[in-house]
Amino acid sequence: MKAHAVVPREAGPDRLVGWVLCHDVRDGAGALALRKGQVLDAAAAARLVALDAGEVHCLEMEPGDLHEEPAGARLARAAAGRGVRIRDAAGGQWSLVAEHRGLLEVRVGELAAVNGLDGVSVYTLYDAQVVDAGEPVARAKVTPLVIAEAVVREAETRAAGGLVTVHGFRPCTVAAVAPAGLEPRARARFEGALREKVAWFGARLPRLEFLPAEPGALAAALQAAVAAGAELIVAAGANALDPLDPVFAAVERLGGRLLRRGVPAHPGSLLWLGRLGAVPVLGMPSCGMFSQATTFDLVLPRLLAGLPVGAAELAALGHGGLLNRDMAFRFPPYRAGQDRGAVAG
Repeated sequence: MKAHAVVPREAGPDRLVGWVLCHDVRDGAGALALRKGQVLDAAAAARLVALDAGEVHCLEMEPGDLHEEPAGARLARAAAGRGVRIRDAAGGQWSLVAEHRGLLEVRVGELAAVNGLDGVSVYTLYDAQVVDAGEPVARAKVTPLVIAEAVVREAETRAAGGLVTVHGFRPCTVAAVAPAGLEPRARARFEGALREKVAWFGARLPRLEFLPAEPGALAAALQAAVAAGAELIVAAGANALDPLDPVFAAVERLGGRLLRRGVPAHPGSLLWLGRLGAVPVLGMPSCGMFSQATTFDLVLPRLLAGLPVGAAELAALGHGGLLNRDMAFRFPPYRAGQDRGAVAG
């Protein structure tokens, strides 16, 4: 690529063909005549000369160079993983949008490696953010008007497999248990909030039982839920601070195991996670029974997207674990017309 500062009428139109304008050029009335980034064909070059403009800055592409448009399109294709489609470019940027509702995965290390190349930029939403169909999840842009194709090829190599993926939620079966001691109004409110959440992900909640705090009854209910095909069990009301809580005793009685009690995030720091064979048992903290913005609402989407959740993933909640109002964008918008992270009524 060579940069030129020329007076068009002195250079002549033939010399200008194939060059790229570095800035807009306006006519005598101030109207836009030729736009920045435009590749001058014979007609545009002749018009530029006829405008009798003063000094104009242009780029002359050389073998191995690419204009920003084909380069940007290639970068966008390389960045888009499964569940992501590319929208037409606007303003020199290619938007990458979610094809369906799901959980966004950003390959953060590979993203940093691509953006370490001079002249290319890919910017995204946060990893593990819930997104809806048609929502922009990233944008790709080539900063200069002309870039070496070798840089684009290296970006494609570093982005192999895509930088952003949207994992769709599975239409799975969820079961739940909660304390029998909840008064009727609280029962109805809890059940309504949980069904609303499960339905938003396209899952089903055919079993919800209010049970006494007794290991035998709880073990029987958990065992029946697994036998009926539950792929996730939500257990509300356990005291995560008490190792002898009946829910934990029930999980142990069935040969299950606890992966972690408590997580480094608030509200919802008393969330816990266990397993009965392949079925996760997600312990809902008391604050999560009616709120839409706790650790439960960060872990539930990951489980329903079929992604791994274990002790390591729960420990990672500490980064961004201060779940104040500014974090509302991270939570699913369960209720139409209601802000993300709002408390369920």
